[in-house]
Parts: sequence; structure tokens; C-alpha cells
Amino acid sequence: MSDDAKRPAYDWPEGYTCAAAFTVDVDADVPYRWQHRDAMPPTLGQLEQRRFGPRQGLWRLVDLIEQNGIKGSFYVPGLVAESYPDLLPELRDRGHEIGLHGYFHEIVAESDDAEFARALDKSLALFERQTGKPPVGFRSPAWEMTRPMLARLKEVGLAYDSSLMGFDHPYEIDGVVEIPVQWLLDDAIYFKFVGGGNDNSPPVSPATVLESWRMEFDGLHRFGGLFMATVHDWISGRGQRIMMLERLIGHIAAVGSTWWATASEIADWHRQSPNLGRFQVDGDIPAAIGPRRTESA
Repeated sequence: MSDDAKRPAYDWPEGYTCAAAFTVDVDADVPYRWQHRDAMPPTLGQLEQRRFGPRQGLWRLVDLIEQNGIKGSFYVPGLVAESYPDLLPELRDRGHEIGLHGYFHEIVAESDDAEFARALDKSLALFERQTGKPPVGFRSPAWEMTRPMLARLKEVGLAYDSSLMGFDHPYEIDGVVEIPVQWLLDDAIYFKFVGGGNDNSPPVSPATVLESWRMEFDGLHRFGGLFMATVHDWISGRGQRIMMLERLIGHIAAVGSTWWATASEIADWHRQSPNLGRFQVDGDIPAAIGPRRTESA
């Protein structure tokens, strides 16, 4: 008997075999500005490439999912919301979820827990000021977490995190509901190309990614998991990638029995369903192994 067969299946709402979420990390130029936070280069190439996102790419993605009756979850760094003050209100008015994504898209390995707490508090205040209500979800830039970060999310009353990948369906870690991501379903690892000699290879063909994502959806449908698509405003708002996503959504619709939901709706379901407590884990960090030792024969 396989390990999966020994463990309880995840229960989705009646009539659904699995779930799917369409999520967008609305990064715009903020990760680039974080990368060069001490001194900005005097060049426009990457800035303009990334600013395509909030100018055009984001709204193509919004139109795409709305045309297919899907509500999305949009994770927005505070500085993006500050730079484009109409962005959060329009997403709110169109019925989509808005989640937190750092303030300056702070990379966890390059900041500390105190800086995280300050950025979180500043983002919460900004989002509530711009939308009239507090956000309920958080996604960490570059999908990394520490136990103090999880504790802080719980302390401020956020309903869920979406940064880790310990299961391919919702679970709880250190008492926080986790709506898991996975790198396989992130557009940046296939399509991110910034130029200037910084890239090792050209972007992957959308046809190749479409086949990979279709296959992953089919597998998750079989195993009753969550298909968590993550795209970026400045990457997947381009023409051929919009067409790829349109075909992907069509494939999911053709298979059927899939619950399209926002991450917050999925978190709400998890908390009030029989799944609560079934998939609970501790975010334990093991002790260091220590220096390599050479054992004598």
C-alpha cells in the first residue's frame, strides 16, 4: 500500500474532486528596487519591462479570468500599492481578493524578523486605508518563511499564509492555515528574462509550459489536490502567455469537478471543514549536522 493510501484524503466541498486558484504576484518594479536599494542604476530597461505589469499586463490577466468567471487572489507589495494608488481599489471593486506580499518585496534571507514585522504593520495600515478593510492573507516574497514570521502573522490575525509547500492541499503549520504554492506552477521559473547578460537561457516556450501545467493539473485532479497557479503581472501579461493561460483554463473546465476559488475562500473552507487538524504540522528546524567527519575503516 502506498503512503498516500494510508493517509486521509483532503475533503473538498461536495461535488468537487479538487480545487484551483488563480493567483497573481503584482510585483511590478519593486523587487528590482529592493535588489538595488542602496544605489539605483541609471538605466531604464528593467524598470520599463517591469512597469509593463501595472500598466497593461495585470489588467489583461484580470480580464482573462473574469471572462471565465474566476475570481483571483492578487498579492501586492506595499510599495506597489503606494506607487499605483488606484490599483487596490479597482481590484476590490471588481470582486477579487487582495493579499499582502511584503512592503518592499523584502527577501527573507536579506532581512530580519524585526524588519518583517515593521513591513507587515506598514502594509496592513496601507491596505486598510486604500480599500477600507484589512487583508486576510499573506504571501512571502520568494516563498520563504521563519517561525517568528508565522507567529507574527498569527498575532496580527491574518487568516492564512500562502508561501510554503509541505502538502499539495491546505494544511496548518505552527497554527497558521497554509494554502500551499509550488515552484512547478510559478511562471517566473520558465519565462523570467531580464536581459543585460543576466540570463542563462531564453524563455521556455508557452506550449511546453502549457503541457507541463496541464499534466500537473491532471495529477492533482487525480489525487484531490490544489492547483495553485502563480503568475506575475509583468511576465504573464504578454500576448502568448495570455493565450496559454486561456487554453489552460479551458482544459480545467473540460475536465470538470474543479472548484475555482480564491485563496481566502479555500482558507475559510479549511477552517470549517473536517480537514482542520488532520494535516497539522510543526515548523521545526533541526539542529545542524555539524562538520563532516571522516570515519576510519
